[in-house]
Amino acid sequence: MAGIFAPDPVLLHARLRPASLACIDLATNRRWTYAELNSDIQRATAVLSAYAVEAGDRVATVCINSVHQIILQQALMRLGAIFVPLNWRLAQPELSKLLDDCTPTIIFTDRDPPELPLGCRHIEFSRICEEVDNADPGRRLRSRSSQETSIILYTSGTSCTPKGVILTAQSILATTVDFSVLTEADTGCVFLCDGPMFHFMGLIAQIWPPLMRGGTLLVSPRFNPEATNRRLSDPQLGITHYFCVPQMAEALSRAVNFDPSAWLTLKALFTGGAPNPPARIKWWLDQGICMVDGYGSTEMGTISGMPLSPEMIIKKAGSVGHPGPLTSIRVVDDRGQPLLPGAIGEVLVSRDVSTPIYWNNVEEDIASLTPDGWFRTGDIGWADEDGFIFLVDRRKHMFISGGENVYPAEVETILTEHPDILEAAVVGVPDETWGEAGRAYVVTSSGSRIPQTDMVMHCQSRIARFKIPKEFVFVNGLPRTGSGKVMKHLLGEDTVSRL
Repeated sequence: MAGIFAPDPVLLHARLRPASLACIDLATNRRWTYAELNSDIQRATAVLSAYAVEAGDRVATVCINSVHQIILQQALMRLGAIFVPLNWRLAQPELSKLLDDCTPTIIFTDRDPPELPLGCRHIEFSRICEEVDNADPGRRLRSRSSQETSIILYTSGTSCTPKGVILTAQSILATTVDFSVLTEADTGCVFLCDGPMFHFMGLIAQIWPPLMRGGTLLVSPRFNPEATNRRLSDPQLGITHYFCVPQMAEALSRAVNFDPSAWLTLKALFTGGAPNPPARIKWWLDQGICMVDGYGSTEMGTISGMPLSPEMIIKKAGSVGHPGPLTSIRVVDDRGQPLLPGAIGEVLVSRDVSTPIYWNNVEEDIASLTPDGWFRTGDIGWADEDGFIFLVDRRKHMFISGGENVYPAEVETILTEHPDILEAAVVGVPDETWGEAGRAYVVTSSGSRIPQTDMVMHCQSRIARFKIPKEFVFVNGLPRTGSGKVMKHLLGEDTVSRL
């Protein structure tokens, strides 16, 4: 794929199906056909050129979701410039660190800007929206190379400073193909996008597949469980695909207007980004909703996904699916040697993606790749005879208790099978007797403590004794990133409120 040009799906479908509905901004109810969306993207290139944006420049945003963010990203791609969406949940000092790393020429925000690096100017996002609406379309630009950097996405930073991941048109196309095949996206698809656009889920997985297939994209400013339930039940919207993290799915099920029997057009509820216990997937199947779990990362994009088959989901319970057509996976031991099916090791991924992987971070580039170019996910798992992947935990989360490896994700899954437990996070802590022992942070549905004897008895019938946490800490909630991952490095600090 090295010699291909960057894909331009909006231009393609503006020619193939100009009158087809491309997107709706649910905050304003404004609609765009593919012809109209293409014209607005071309107007945006003219506005950006007037701002002196050139190929290779970084342009950052700190904004909630909108169709105009998509217009901006597509326009920057046509110019050969780089889109850098930043997490609007971050504090000003945190944003300033990221700006110092990516050194944008412009930052668009819908709030007060952070401290800006030298050479960066601030423009209110509403201003470019108005200017795009009133501008004349810019001249048609030459096709760009698929090898150019198109987007920098900063990782969640669950244990350290976020890293800027480089996405080229080539890597975006590869993950779009994999996601589209695994989720059965077609020209009639309608995707609801309410995941944050500073995250892979909101910017790539929820946007690029429908654009590539000529489908329709519904953009919500942010996630709201009641609003999402209402939209999934609306036959006029006709949503076919909804992708979220498991915590968002749980919020839907707890909302007062939860009625999955009304989700008549939905093919499946797709989840990823955080562990999804098999018991919860089965619960959704019992509600008549095909919950399809998948696996991916900011660096590699979509890696695998389950088929849209309730029978296969039951048969392969606990799996995050099969790799997509453009992705290869192998599981290796500590020496990097491939393991047989069923053996647990580190999951490596191979795909034709950009090198370097990280922005301004040569050390991470070197550490993340094997000598023969496979990406080290840092995830521990195994593959079965059919190539389906089962994840055990993150390598860095594993601890050793009495000489035995303990994978917190396994223990967390068992804990959340307790009827009174909503969430759990397990970490290893120093222990005089065992070297390390488990400490479980637990969120209960009632908001009250559960006797430790009850917790231990629940675990004893399901996992080995050495895996059972020695301590249970009941908290009001778990600290999470914008993508739904638990920030385990914050557990034990004053960031969690104990019951």
